[in-house]
Amino acid sequence: MTHAGISFPRQYARTVGFSLGVPYAFAIASDGNRVAFLRARSGSDRSTGLWVRDTASGAERMVADPEDLLSGREENLPPEERARRERTRQAGAGVVSFAADEAVRVVAFALSGRLFVADLADLDSTTVRELVVPGPVLDPRPDPTGAHIGYVAEGTFRIVGADGAGDRAVAVPEAENATYGLAEFLAAEEMYRTRGFWWSPDGQQLLVARVDTTPVSRWHLSDPAHPDRPPVEVAYPRAGTANADVSVVLAGLDGNLTPVGWDSSDAPYLTSAHWSCGGPALLQVASRDQRTMRVLAVAEDGTAERISEDIDPDWVDVVVGTPAWTRSGELVRVVARDGAYRLMIGEEPVTPVGLNVAAVLDVADDVLFTATGEDPVAVDVYTGSLNGTVRLTTKPGVHQAARRGDLVVTSSRSLGWFGPRVQCWRGGERIGEIASLAETPVLTPEVTFLTAGAHELRCALLLPRGHQRGSARLPVLCDPYGGPAAQRVVRARNAYLMPQWFADQGFAVLIADGRGTPGRGPDWDRLIHYDEATPNVEDQVEAVHAAAAAHPDLDLTRVGIRGWSHGGYLAALAVLRRPDVFHTAVAGAPVTDQRLYDTFYTERYLGHPDRHPDAYDHNSLIDDAPRLERPLMLIHGMADDNVVVAHTLRLSSALLAAGRPHTVLPLSGVTHMARQEEVAEHLMLLQVEFLKRTLGMTPD
Repeated sequence: MTHAGISFPRQYARTVGFSLGVPYAFAIASDGNRVAFLRARSGSDRSTGLWVRDTASGAERMVADPEDLLSGREENLPPEERARRERTRQAGAGVVSFAADEAVRVVAFALSGRLFVADLADLDSTTVRELVVPGPVLDPRPDPTGAHIGYVAEGTFRIVGADGAGDRAVAVPEAENATYGLAEFLAAEEMYRTRGFWWSPDGQQLLVARVDTTPVSRWHLSDPAHPDRPPVEVAYPRAGTANADVSVVLAGLDGNLTPVGWDSSDAPYLTSAHWSCGGPALLQVASRDQRTMRVLAVAEDGTAERISEDIDPDWVDVVVGTPAWTRSGELVRVVARDGAYRLMIGEEPVTPVGLNVAAVLDVADDVLFTATGEDPVAVDVYTGSLNGTVRLTTKPGVHQAARRGDLVVTSSRSLGWFGPRVQCWRGGERIGEIASLAETPVLTPEVTFLTAGAHELRCALLLPRGHQRGSARLPVLCDPYGGPAAQRVVRARNAYLMPQWFADQGFAVLIADGRGTPGRGPDWDRLIHYDEATPNVEDQVEAVHAAAAAHPDLDLTRVGIRGWSHGGYLAALAVLRRPDVFHTAVAGAPVTDQRLYDTFYTERYLGHPDRHPDAYDHNSLIDDAPRLERPLMLIHGMADDNVVVAHTLRLSSALLAAGRPHTVLPLSGVTHMARQEEVAEHLMLLQVEFLKRTLGMTPD
């Protein structure tokens, strides 16, 4: 749907970056006859519902409408659910996650802290029932047989029958700061692990994580705009300090708990778990320095046997979907070997050198996975087995997939269309499409790709639409992320919507993925070990010069840079250390003091601060404050519990002490990502105004 007359900033904010109305979270029945998924009713509706699709007829219907289930009342989220959504960057409301049994007949979800179950056995008469249980309910998950549902309430792991009978506590915390069945902050924020319990294939046992945050330092986040409200206390494991104590128990339906034994003093991080018919339950654990990763097989008596160990002089990567068993009992993992992230089945690498596995999506007789190849700006879906690798997606773009049996659901983004195109496939034949209800943007990006410098940096350049070569000199606006968590230069149209809008305000917008960004392999990733700052800035400088050489209209006497999170860090870093190149910066939610960021992320790249203090000093910004000679706007959400506002306040204090003028824009009640509609819209406008003014594009 297109909305003529609406401004792009308003549309972008209202649609949460055009994410509303997009189908996602596909659960495929074991017989392939139905697919459950989530989608809002429209591209401007934040309330997400549960849908089911009959794959034979293509018929779809919403089976769980939050408005109906809550009788029109506003959703009331428990604090733990708010935190979980913040970790997953979930901006929607309503049914934003669900879990299903193997047959996708029993689906469970939490709404406003209440437990609901949808019965999908008969697609013509699906029903949704509320199970009255102790709450608030977190992360409900049916067992594979659909007989029971596990969930967490008040830190206690509980089980109830799918019919609502027999609710009981299985694992009750023994201490004030302990919980059973939930992922701790680090797991959800940095390890891609958002769950804390895993059912056995027969539904008779579970692995349940126990987390004790007693050792973790406490921070207090307040909202100065509301002095009547007490500060929120959070357990935040900053670099060099103690982490939560994480252990695992083997739980029976009768409440019998057997501790799972592994030396957590040697390997304190529980990065993932897996339990399937291919073998015993698996735990993956890592050492504090992340140079050692072990896969442990859990026996019935709780004994944990090491079945695999990977050691790397820098770090071992956590890869989504691993470890896992194939149906025949071969261990699946991804290892940095021969200059690539290679898929291993048993001890055999099954992917070729040059293909970098990004995530494992499904493991059966073979393995479904995503990877980048020679063109790192494209992500494709493959299958891998001992017989070799087969590429399933053929059109250039960024692809994801879900699979069960012979049914595959692909979600594909491309430069050729807006948003994702979701298609269903059986036996290689397309059998239908799940429609996206997202709004159509009021602008279409015009992207030019280029490769810059000795490191062959992947770059994207956007000029004002309709710009004629030689007609005007354009100030440059660098728009990087630049960190190891995300690529910005990809073959997907929606990735360039906001950059095109900035370009249309009169800039040449340049996006460059520097050393350490994903998609290029382990050797590339490790070029930032102990020093992110130097390559981060050098790569942006190299990209600017290469772009100007290829496009003479770029005016290198007027270069700005903007970014958020790691991109905010990079923006501030650029004007502090290379003011000869960068003349103004907007830094949103920047990490300014590496000692204030979390253990798992920061220590992976910089080591422990007690052993590598020079690395922390070099990569932090506070000591650079006296060097500021360019305009700098700092933006930060006061409620941010990931990059806390202390980062911006400490840099601002250091700048003030050094007599360096700067601008600070505090966002009351805003977390790490500003998703409130009015805030998101006006943030775009305020950034443009600041950049234009400080680059001399508007009269003073």
